[in-house]
Amino acid sequence: MSPDTQISRSPLSDQIKDRLLQEILAGDYAPGSRIVETRVARELGTSQAPVREALRDLEALGVIEISAFRGARVRHPSKAELLEAYEIRAELESLGARLALPRMSDADLEELQGYVEEMQKAADLGDTHAEAVLDVAFHARVIAISNNRTLERVWRHLEPLSRTYITLVVPGVDRRQIADLHVPILDALRGGDPDLADVAYHLHFAAAGDMFRETWVDEPSASDEDGDSTADARRGNAARPARRLTATDAVAQMRRPRRFRNSAARGR
Repeated sequence: MSPDTQISRSPLSDQIKDRLLQEILAGDYAPGSRIVETRVARELGTSQAPVREALRDLEALGVIEISAFRGARVRHPSKAELLEAYEIRAELESLGARLALPRMSDADLEELQGYVEEMQKAADLGDTHAEAVLDVAFHARVIAISNNRTLERVWRHLEPLSRTYITLVVPGVDRRQIADLHVPILDALRGGDPDLADVAYHLHFAAAGDMFRETWVDEPSASDEDGDSTADARRGNAARPARRLTATDAVAQMRRPRRFRNSAARGR
């Protein structure tokens, strides 16, 4: 089954959420602007129920806020908010890989290889949404092979497609590099080494996180605009240039002795 087919068969609320997120990130809804539930339902020719569910999911993602009297309004999530999921996904997906490896067939590996190749093509064509769908299909397939339903539910609650799309759509992100970062994961899975897979996943999300950290711009607070030095102190390490980790770096790290690989993967 192709990723496009999977998306088309996804719940209506997910499709509405995906569309609204694209419009928010494209600037069709500016920060602070209101998203009217009835208007969206009318424009999409649907009931309000799936729109309401989509808005709740977007609130959990941090891109809108819902209040009793103001309704749903667009907000600009902070870099820290959006980066939180990277470390969690690294832990969850490395566990998923450990559980999946004994079950993984040659056909599964070929399917994953296909996702990587299509992802690279989408990146070269500048098709950001297709790349995000393929990216998540790759990660979702490994989680599915793990056959752990609790893990899959927790993983899906992290909104992987929405977060991946946010990462890819930020100006300055190297989308081909994001696609290429899946190659070390695939190599580790082919090798059947759970420790190597663990390192590959942690390096993957560290590199993606570094790239996002460099490019996502937080909205300035009033104190920032006034040059308040305390705001700089609060930002701490976020103000420093991020370490850039490439796919080549990831392979090199994976070839280091294990005790060094594990510490490097966790940034220690």
